[in-house]
Amino acid sequence: MSATVDANILVYASNRGDPVYPRAIELIERLAAGPDLLYLFWPVVLGYLRIVTHPAILPKPLSVREATANAEALLQRPHVRTPGEADGFWELFRGTSRDQARGNDVPDAHLVTLMRQHGVRRIYSRDNGLRRYAEVEVVDPFADPDGSGRRRRGSRSRSRSSKEFE
Repeated sequence: MSATVDANILVYASNRGDPVYPRAIELIERLAAGPDLLYLFWPVVLGYLRIVTHPAILPKPLSVREATANAEALLQRPHVRTPGEADGFWELFRGTSRDQARGNDVPDAHLVTLMRQHGVRRIYSRDNGLRRYAEVEVVDPFADPDGSGRRRRGSRSRSRSSKEFE
């Protein structure tokens, strides 16, 4: 089954100092290796670049060169696809958002609309806001395996890394 990831998963996979880093990088490597397709939608890739290079978000942000190299290494994998908006996007966006998306809900509705437009049902993410969309299956890859529904907390500190997604 094809899947996608949210920017937060890519951020965790670039941060060796985060407790969930080993699981995040393993997930990205497994998904990118196939045989199923990994869809990386442009808002996710660009959101990753925005977050990991921003000094107000991360204490030790990646350089633009490092972040771009990470993204490029992943985008070049044979099982990774990067589709964008296709004809009919606006109408599908309005239906997905039920004309209610505002503020921080707009990027979530945008991503879910892209997923729907390209037939992707599963997204790996820690963003609970995505759960309001019945059309997609949100999987928190760091949730406690005991089934309690609670997820493990990651560290907010970030450390420098490069070439993470090769």
